[in-house]
Amino acid sequence: MKNENIPADIKSKSLKEAKEEIDTILDKLESQNADLSNFMNDYQRLIHLNKYIENLFREKSKEISSTEK
Repeated sequence: MKNENIPADIKSKSLKEAKEEIDTILDKLESQNADLSNFMNDYQRLIHLNKYIENLFREKSKEISSTEK
């Protein structure tokens, strides 16, 4: 998934905000009265949030590597 596919509202989140949203969605999906009709939407949102966090870490890693040279 390319960075361009990540919704703008996710791209504007801090790392902490993205993690908190992931925790909220996971709690919702793990509850016994989870609404399965929204499952796919929630799952897609999790994938986008995860990719966003992965991109943040990758960018930070590149930044750290370039300053060490």
